[in-house]
Amino acid sequence: MVWTSGFVLMHTVYRLTAFASSLLLNGYGKLSSAEKIEWNDRGFSTFHALFVSFASLYFLILSDLFNEDSNDELVINRSSTLSNTVLGFSIGYFLSDLAMILWHFPVLGGLEYVLHHGLSMFSIIQSLLSGQGQIYILMVLFSESTTPFVNLRWYLDIAGLKSSIFYVANGIALFLGWLIARIFLFIFFFIHMWLHFDQVKEIFPLGFYSLLVISPILAILNAFWFWKIAKGLVKTLLKAKHSK
Repeated sequence: MVWTSGFVLMHTVYRLTAFASSLLLNGYGKLSSAEKIEWNDRGFSTFHALFVSFASLYFLILSDLFNEDSNDELVINRSSTLSNTVLGFSIGYFLSDLAMILWHFPVLGGLEYVLHHGLSMFSIIQSLLSGQGQIYILMVLFSESTTPFVNLRWYLDIAGLKSSIFYVANGIALFLGWLIARIFLFIFFFIHMWLHFDQVKEIFPLGFYSLLVISPILAILNAFWFWKIAKGLVKTLLKAKHSK
């Protein structure tokens, strides 16, 4: 199965992150055991985020898969071998990362991360098995494009560069990226659902009600994290202003 390949690949990326970091970065060896685990974990989450965000962008904008004029099939029922592969790969990531979070709980994230990963994996599995609603799953996966900025912020902090211009610039990029990919995109998500609700109702019952319940929960989580990011950015900018 594709998700097992994704699981194995994520484990491989985790190990490669550890190997490359120990070889190229002198400071890596000085990290505590917990910090090394989180460092490596963020390495493979960045890899997954870059892969699925570019893949989602391709399917949603560049390809004709969800172009309403490309064929007569309902948009809600469209899928392809390649899109199924991407979803399977993503399941492998969420499964491996959730296992890491639970094993090292709460070092790698609290209950909100468990909820996010669990709901995401549940939704992707339903869409992969049914072939329905993939357009909405890919929209949500594109929001992973903010993850590299989140991870870079942690990397800069652990490297002692919290006062650097790079940290400030990354904070601004994270704020703007989150606003676009996790706030505005979800607004578009719900508008698209409303305008295509006649098609959304064609999704099998569990998938239909999951879409109505899970997507608002993920939107609330995104809004909660956005509020924390905004607070952190204001604090960073004020600190940078006073240090001049």
